Amino acid sequence: MSITKQDVTNLCEIIKKLYLEDDIPWVVGYSGGKDSTATLQLVWLALSELPPDVRKRKTVHVICTDTLVESPVVAKWVEISLERMKNRAKDTDMPIVPHRLIPDYNDTFWVNLLGRGYPYPHTNFRWCTDRLKIKPANTFVQNIVSSYGEVILLLGTRKAESANRARTMQHYENLRVRNHLSPNESMQNELVFSPIENWTDDDVWLFLMQYKNPWGHSNKDLLTMYRGATEDGECPLVINSDTPSCGKSRFGCWVCTMVEQDKSMAAMIMNDSEKEWMTPLLEFRNEIGDAEADRSRRDFRRMTGNAQVFKGRLVHGPYIKSVRETWLKKLLMIQTEINQNGPEEFRNLELITIEELNKIRQIWLDEKHEFDDSLPSIYEEVTGRDFPASRAHIETSFGKAEWQILSDVCHALYPDEKLLFEMTARIIDIERKSSDLKLRRGVLGDIEAQIKRGFFRDEEDAKIFTLDKIQRKKNMGASYDKKAESEEEQLSLYEVEDNL
Repeated sequence: MSITKQDVTNLCEIIKKLYLEDDIPWVVGYSGGKDSTATLQLVWLALSELPPDVRKRKTVHVICTDTLVESPVVAKWVEISLERMKNRAKDTDMPIVPHRLIPDYNDTFWVNLLGRGYPYPHTNFRWCTDRLKIKPANTFVQNIVSSYGEVILLLGTRKAESANRARTMQHYENLRVRNHLSPNESMQNELVFSPIENWTDDDVWLFLMQYKNPWGHSNKDLLTMYRGATEDGECPLVINSDTPSCGKSRFGCWVCTMVEQDKSMAAMIMNDSEKEWMTPLLEFRNEIGDAEADRSRRDFRRMTGNAQVFKGRLVHGPYIKSVRETWLKKLLMIQTEINQNGPEEFRNLELITIEELNKIRQIWLDEKHEFDDSLPSIYEEVTGRDFPASRAHIETSFGKAEWQILSDVCHALYPDEKLLFEMTARIIDIERKSSDLKLRRGVLGDIEAQIKRGFFRDEEDAKIFTLDKIQRKKNMGASYDKKAESEEEQLSLYEVEDNL
C-alpha cells in the first residue's frame, strides 16, 4: 500500500512533537539523493507549520559530506541544492543551516593514493570510508555533543533497502528509550530518528513527485538523474565502518574501486550524450582499479620497508614513484581538458585541489625523500601555469639535476643493485635535512632504517631471505608466522612461485 496524504500529515505531526519536546539540536544527513531529500523535505514541511517564534527554538543542522571525489554531476547538483537551501531558509525564517563537510586534507583520497601510495581501496583494505566520510561527519556531530550534551541525528535510512539494514534497524528499535528515537551504535549521547524507515522506494518517489521541494530544487530533475543510470541506490550519511560501500550508487565517489565496474557512471555516459565528457574519468577509475596490473605497480616492501611473506609470496606495499607521478599527470590532464572543453558549469571543476597537491608534495619531499621535487614540474607541464606552492621556502640544495646524477652513478657502478639508488637518495636527503646540530637527534636511527630498507638486491632476493628466515625459525622450534608458508606444503623453499 502506498503512502497517503494522511500518512504524510501524521508523520509531520510526529516530527513537530519531537522537535518541541526538548532543546536537543537536530542534525540531518543529506546527500542530495532521494531518501535524504525526502527526509529533509518532511522536516522542512513540518517545521514550516509552526509559528516563526516557535520554530526558532533550536537549530536544524543539515550536513552533507563532500569526499572531494564525488561524481562531478552529483557534486554540482548538491552544491546548488545547499546554496538554495541556505537562501530559502534565510528568506522564510526557517531554523535550517546547511553545512558542506570535507575530509581533512591529510585524509583525502588523492593524498593517500598519490601521496603515500596506498593501494586502491578494496574489500580487504577499505581505508577510504573512515577517512572520507565517517570522520568529517562524526567530528561535526561530536562538536555539537560537546556544546549541547546531546544530539538527534535524522537519517533517510529505510528497512526496505536490504534485509541487513532491516535487521539492524529493528535491533536498535528494540533498544529505544523514547518513541521514534534509537540509540546510535557508534556514538554516545546521540539518538537516531529515521522518519521514512518504513517507506518503500515507490513511497519515496510518490512523496517527492506530489510535494514540491521547499527550498527550490527540482524533484523531477532528481528523478531524471536516477533514470539516467541502471542503479537506483543512494550513498547515505556514513556513520560507521559497517555501512555498505557506495560503489554501486550514483551518489558515491567516481573513483570508487569497491566494485569491479562502475555500472552507474557507465550508464550515465551511455544514456546521455551530454555526459560523454566524463568518459576519461571512468577510464581512469578502471585503470586505478585494475587488479591484474596492480601488483607490478607496487613496491615489494610494506610501507615500513619490511619484507613480508604471505603464502609463499611477498606482500606488496605502496605504489612506486613512477606510478604515482604518472597517475598525477593523467589526473591533471583530465582536469585541464574538462576545464577547457567541458560543459560550461564544469569549467572550474577541481578533480584534485591545490591544498591536496601541496600536501602530496610535502609527503614526497619529507616522508619519501624524493628530493627531485617533481610535482611542481608535472603541474606546470600539464596546466601551463606556475605551481601555487603553499610553502614559503623549499630547500633547493638538491633537486632534479642532482637526482639524475645520483641515479646515473648508482646504476652505472652497481647495475644489479636495484635498491641502491633509492637507499642512497634517502640517506642523502636525511643527512641534508639534519645538517643543523639541533636537528640531528635520531638521525642515526633514521639512516639505519633506510639501510635496512635497501638491504635486498631485488624482489627475488627479499623473498628468498624472508622465507629462509621463517624456515630457520620453524626448524629451531621458534614461533613464526604460519601464514607465510605456501599452501602447497611439498613446494621447496626456493621453488615458491608467485602464483596466487
